[in-house]
Amino acid sequence: MGVIRKIVGKRRGVDDLIFDTINVTFMLLLVVVMLYPMLNTLAISLNEATDTVRGGLHILPRSFTTYNYAHVFNEAQIIQAGIISVLRTVVGTGLGVFASAMVAYTISRPHFFLKKFITLAFVLTMYMNAGLIPTYLLNRELGLIGSFWVYIIPGLIGVFNLIVIRSFIEGLPETIFESARMDGAGEFVQFFRIALPLAVPVIATVSLFVAVGQWNQWFDVFIYNSSIPELSTLQYELMKVLQSTNTSGGSAADSFSRSLGGQVEVVTPQSIRAAMTVVVSIPIIMVYPFLQKYFVKGLTLGGVKG
Repeated sequence: MGVIRKIVGKRRGVDDLIFDTINVTFMLLLVVVMLYPMLNTLAISLNEATDTVRGGLHILPRSFTTYNYAHVFNEAQIIQAGIISVLRTVVGTGLGVFASAMVAYTISRPHFFLKKFITLAFVLTMYMNAGLIPTYLLNRELGLIGSFWVYIIPGLIGVFNLIVIRSFIEGLPETIFESARMDGAGEFVQFFRIALPLAVPVIATVSLFVAVGQWNQWFDVFIYNSSIPELSTLQYELMKVLQSTNTSGGSAADSFSRSLGGQVEVVTPQSIRAAMTVVVSIPIIMVYPFLQKYFVKGLTLGGVKG
């Protein structure tokens, strides 16, 4: 019996070693596949444009320069646009998640008699909408065009986010709410004192979804506020930078470099695109680690019930 145990133990040890080797190798390859595009983009953004055209650039810049970023941030309205982007992300995320959570709590209550009707009305908007022109006309009649609130109010409640939060709240023990009602707690007290604190994981998950959506938006600026520089966003300004780089060639870059100190440098659409990608990605990359511990848990628990 002792010999058999030794053979089985040795075989199990070899099997574990093979599995660990394959697992570690696969995970390392996955990390390389995930990180390489980001590192390559960062290297291009920090490399001289004329050197980048030669190709063969991987994860480290061959000829280091910050001129690509200087060219981007030298554009007019870029700082103001960055402030508007941050403001719409913070305000839009806060109000959007709060409004979605309130509606989600309402339609999650089993005693709410309009629960099925309102849920169906919201879900139908996921499959059909009036289109761009009717939406534009509606926003115009509401007086939203030409204002900051056109970025916030039309998309205040996201149906997908609403369903995720509602499913999470429905998964909470109903006895908690029954006990609160027996103690005299109303719906607002149950929402703020019970539902919201217990729904922190799914709230963090939805907040990340909404924040990314708000930060990346530029099309609504183009449709509603393209003629108002004070309400432009960072993404819209960077899109214009890319377009101007595509059309102006090297002349605009040369004049800009001379104004910086006489050293002639050239930007290309590829280098500007890389710099823009890094600029718009950094805020989300900085926020994500703080929400990561809630992300998987909130999304998984919020999707248990339909």
